[in-house]
Amino acid sequence: MTDVTGAPADVLHTLFHSDQGGHEQVVLCQDRASGLKAVIAIHSTDLGPALGGTRFYPYANEAEAVADALNLARGMSYKNAMAGLDHGGGKAVIIGDPEQIKSEELLLAYGRFVASLGGRYVTACDVGTYVADMDVVARECRWTTGRSPENGGAGDSSVLTSFGVYQGMRAAAQHLWGDPTLRDRTVGIAGVGKVGHHLVEHLLAEGAHVVVTDVRKDVVRALTERHPSVVAVADTDALIRVENLDIYAPCALGGALNDETVPVLTAKVVCGAANNQLAHPGVEKDLADRGILYAPDYVVNAGGVIQVADELHGFDFDRCKAKASKIYDTTLAIFARAKEDGIPPAAAADRIAEQRMAEARARR
Repeated sequence: MTDVTGAPADVLHTLFHSDQGGHEQVVLCQDRASGLKAVIAIHSTDLGPALGGTRFYPYANEAEAVADALNLARGMSYKNAMAGLDHGGGKAVIIGDPEQIKSEELLLAYGRFVASLGGRYVTACDVGTYVADMDVVARECRWTTGRSPENGGAGDSSVLTSFGVYQGMRAAAQHLWGDPTLRDRTVGIAGVGKVGHHLVEHLLAEGAHVVVTDVRKDVVRALTERHPSVVAVADTDALIRVENLDIYAPCALGGALNDETVPVLTAKVVCGAANNQLAHPGVEKDLADRGILYAPDYVVNAGGVIQVADELHGFDFDRCKAKASKIYDTTLAIFARAKEDGIPPAAAADRIAEQRMAEARARR
């Protein structure tokens, strides 16, 4: 069923009525000359201008793209709140295969759409977009971060994203085992792309045992050739069943924790870089019922957004790394709140983030 605009009715219901909605603004963008089709979703500006990346992905249909933009934007509100940033949450998605349709003309057209929002939304990189792309977007839009150092930016944000996930793992180890060290712990990483391969480096440096998988076999092969101690398995289904796995790190797309994966997961901790790891409400309770400690994704993967937010004020890597180091303390505080309130860590993180946003609304 569709509404009078032709949009799927369930998308509009999500936007205006469901718990996953509550967004301030959703913009549908089209530039026929370049082939651009994009969705920009602004969930909240309570704490400041919405900040979030641009995902370039071959969605099955437009409704799926809109739904992803809404979910990702909402997640950014919570991520930015928990990271202590003066930013609300937003996200954009460009519909299509970046390997096929990405062009300078398309990115410039996208930049014009972002610029038309007058600073309500600040964009950056995400799946399918890179520093070089943001350099192009920035030619039309000054509210662009994740640019190259040569163009006044901070460069690759995946460096601090991986560092933040590493800090989240250390916090989980402290909470569960009484010691933050990851030496001799076995960590399984699903997805060793932008963030995952940096995470491997952190773990190996501390003496952890690392098991990986990725749909791109050439990426896995290059990684294992560089680090012979890293073990590769065929796929995520095999990874989550590895015996004596201490930590599982989903670092690819969302929905990794679902009704099929949680019952067979051997790890004691889940802590990864992927957004929206919980496939649906209730999965966080399923993890808790199995005694699996979940480090909320939007808390531990906030290193990247900390970096791009700093870029707006004149980037300083050491200052950003110091802020990202605090992810350790924030994650520990969430585990403590979860224990105190008798709720899963994901719910505890939501409560803390919602409190900060509510306090900001009250001050207006």
